[in-house]
Amino acid sequence: MTSKLKTRWAWTLSTFFGAGYLKPGPGTYGSVAAILLWYAAAHAFVPNRTTLAIATTVAAVVMTAIGIPASTITSREAATEDPGFVVIDEVAGQLFALILLPADWAHAALGLVLFRLFDITKPGPIRRLEALHGGTGIMLDDVAAGLLALLAAAVITHFVPKL
Repeated sequence: MTSKLKTRWAWTLSTFFGAGYLKPGPGTYGSVAAILLWYAAAHAFVPNRTTLAIATTVAAVVMTAIGIPASTITSREAATEDPGFVVIDEVAGQLFALILLPADWAHAALGLVLFRLFDITKPGPIRRLEALHGGTGIMLDDVAAGLLALLAAAVITHFVPKL
């Protein structure tokens, strides 16, 4: 049951401006929103690959830093440990997955598929991160999934350079 009192900034950011309310699969909508913003920024500012990687890293870290308190507050006010409508964790994780990828649709799709695969299956120690308290657990399992997707994408693009 959701409490009547909502901390507006926390709910706005944790649902990533309402993307978390979309059905079905709010996490996928959060990931797609991150990709669309990343792609738009990359094409609006036309950075070189290094600058894009740095900017994406900064954005991922900022989303994580903001996401921990925002998702902690939202989950507490919603009286749910890890509400499905909280998608800022998918936004941060997706950004981590995109760090080394060029800003084109083929690589964006690769980053999306890999991140969602690792986010949904939560292999190895990623699942244990969910057990951390509050927003830390909500955020860090997706950050780990994003880092694993980043590693997998780097390996794939090394062996399939014409992706």
